[in-house]
Amino acid sequence: MKLFSEMMAGQTLLPIIQADSVAQGVAIAGAMAEAGLKVVEVVLRSDASLKALTAIKQQYPELIVGAGTVLDTEILAQALDAKADYIVTPCVTPDLLAALASSGVPAIPGVANCADIALARDAGFREVKLFPASLAGGIPFLKAVSSVFRDISFCPTGGINADNCGDFLALPNVIAVGGTWVAKKDWVEAENWQAITDACRDAIG
Repeated sequence: MKLFSEMMAGQTLLPIIQADSVAQGVAIAGAMAEAGLKVVEVVLRSDASLKALTAIKQQYPELIVGAGTVLDTEILAQALDAKADYIVTPCVTPDLLAALASSGVPAIPGVANCADIALARDAGFREVKLFPASLAGGIPFLKAVSSVFRDISFCPTGGINADNCGDFLALPNVIAVGGTWVAKKDWVEAENWQAITDACRDAIG
């Protein structure tokens, strides 16, 4: 099974698609693809999310499309049925970690403290998501745990924006950052897809 970092293939932005409809999801993904991104994450936070994920994969087969906000094994099963290419969780439990490990697709479990990191590490994961990064200690936390969990790499999400993403990416134990700032809600509501493309381009330099 590929690691999350191998799947990202050097892409350091994990752009988050939060859509209220299938059409919204497809349009957001298209704007991100236009910026040159190859990996996107659809968060499962609306009734349309799973259908949007499937539609994006059909419309843009070159994209790697993951499912985020996977809270438990039931949602994991739904995401896998929708053919998610990878899984992102906001949290960890022993049952969820075991299911992720046996899912057959790359996964990046969400951690918020040292106990979570240890749980994920025991389950075989060496790449995790720090969430919510800004409330879970942010850059000072990542620096502090780097000497303890020397074999763990992070994808911080939650509170990441255009102003601080570079500071996070400068840390040696950060492989990517995730965020919604490249697809702001008002842009989506106004169907300003060019703004999303421009923000994604700015974020990846």
